[in-house]
Amino acid sequence: MKRVLLLLCLAASSALFAQLPKNLLVPTTKVSAYDNYNGSIYMKTHYKESSIIDEKSGTFDAKLKYNIYSDALEYNSKSELYEVVKNQTVHARINSDYFYYCEFQNQRGIHKSGYFILVELTDKYRIYKKLTLKVKDPEEKGKIINGLPEPGFIKTITTYYLEESGVIMELPINKKEMLATFNDKESELKNYLKKKKIRLSKEEDLVRLVARYNALKSSDSIPSQSLLSNTDRNN
Repeated sequence: MKRVLLLLCLAASSALFAQLPKNLLVPTTKVSAYDNYNGSIYMKTHYKESSIIDEKSGTFDAKLKYNIYSDALEYNSKSELYEVVKNQTVHARINSDYFYYCEFQNQRGIHKSGYFILVELTDKYRIYKKLTLKVKDPEEKGKIINGLPEPGFIKTITTYYLEESGVIMELPINKKEMLATFNDKESELKNYLKKKKIRLSKEEDLVRLVARYNALKSSDSIPSQSLLSNTDRNN
């Protein structure tokens, strides 16, 4: 993982990329069903300068945007729409976001796959975020706004995960739920939340709390081999 991240960082600073090969692309079609909804099915509406890294063949320049609805990295070439192949050895950077196609399982063994955005990388654990959509369709007899029916609504939902050795656990952003999840260090973390004025809705604060939990676990007389060993297994 560190090697791949380093290559992505080098790719971001270089202006000389090879042409994107066709074997990394799959033809796709535009999703138009939600064009008139408030909100977007995309993370960002415009294509951004990006880099694609294939662990087998190298790094390539491209303009991409992430389609949350299709869970796809889209690429447009000469008015033809493609998506990057979904493969665990093919990764992408769009601006400062690093996308990895992953196949995980949760603590109950339920399989979870798709694009995860890397948030934090350490020798012991990683934190990812996954984007999904909440879609509200327009009501048949909804409000009339400027003579037109009220449109549907799309909202992006961000879910954070703690991952170790291919096993993931959802990280709550509610303080009470978080303390219940890391219940073996509840009192220490409660004090830390208060002292540092941690707001779990802020990504950087969530990262800080997990780092603190890791530090507390590592300082035990018999350090745990896993951050997930004492956590709630209902995720």
